[in-house]
Amino acid sequence: MSRRSVTLLVAAAGVLIALAVAVIAPVPYVALTPGPTLNTLGSLSGKQLIQVSGHRTYPTDGHLNMVTVSFLGGPGTDFNIFAALSSWLNPHDAVVPESEIFTPGQSPQQVAKVDTEEMASSQQTATAAAFCQLRIAFRTVETVQATIKGMPAAGVLRPGDVIEAVDGTPVSCRADAGTLIKEHSPGTPVLLTILRDGKAIPVRLVTANVQGEPEIGVELAESFVFPFSVTINVGDIGGPSAGLMFALGLIDKITPDNLTGGRFIAGTGEIEANGTVEAIGGIQQKMAGARAAGATIFLTPASNCSDTVGAVPAGLRLVKVSTLAGAIAALDALKAGKPVPSC
Repeated sequence: MSRRSVTLLVAAAGVLIALAVAVIAPVPYVALTPGPTLNTLGSLSGKQLIQVSGHRTYPTDGHLNMVTVSFLGGPGTDFNIFAALSSWLNPHDAVVPESEIFTPGQSPQQVAKVDTEEMASSQQTATAAAFCQLRIAFRTVETVQATIKGMPAAGVLRPGDVIEAVDGTPVSCRADAGTLIKEHSPGTPVLLTILRDGKAIPVRLVTANVQGEPEIGVELAESFVFPFSVTINVGDIGGPSAGLMFALGLIDKITPDNLTGGRFIAGTGEIEANGTVEAIGGIQQKMAGARAAGATIFLTPASNCSDTVGAVPAGLRLVKVSTLAGAIAALDALKAGKPVPSC
């Protein structure tokens, strides 16, 4: 065999080995793709997605769809360079470093567990936001989980204490303990009303100055006690970003107002109990999934507007929202044919 033939064989073998490695070896990237979209006014597996017990409900029509993002890849998967290239070439997908989805040492199962916990929390917070918007009375419970060593609360507050008021102002959906404390100047006193072992006791602390902000150094867990039952059924979907649509769906069900006007509306946004709508990830994939499902209106967190530039699917109109009240006002304006904020 000639030297040239040997060289060609060696080169061909090298190419084949490289291709085999590329096929087999995973790459540290994850593909984000449009995920399932569910109508919060509809049903899933034969059950209403939002179920209300103990309060009157009203007929609804149209769609208020929550949207999701799916991902391919991650630790322990066989997501290779060809799969990454295929997703990169798809205009509705995004390929991001694995570290954006997984913390070091975290498995897909652990990510799914965190997402499930965030979903459960978002459902409770969305219910609180809806009740707060409708002025339905309920209790906000802020329970001390831990204190930070060297901070004012250390050695004074205990795990299990519940902060009921700050300077006499009760903790509520409109003003949680952190918000009320931050109304003070750093280094000034704050009077907390604490529920401990069933007794209300006053606790006076002086706020610390942490980068110009007043802090007492406490970790709180927020929960709510509602006057009637709301159950949200989304199967194995996780994450916190459906909060806005849960709140809107619940409001549409328990009030005579028809928020959709019969339209197919989708949207996204993490929500706070006071109605503030926060930015989310995967906005481009969520818009694509919404439009593919038939949506013509997409409620978009104001903080995500810059992420939508050049990626809005044809036929989808973006409506910019920053609060639950603003979203309701925009939906009412759409029904009346009036202008609405847009990205």
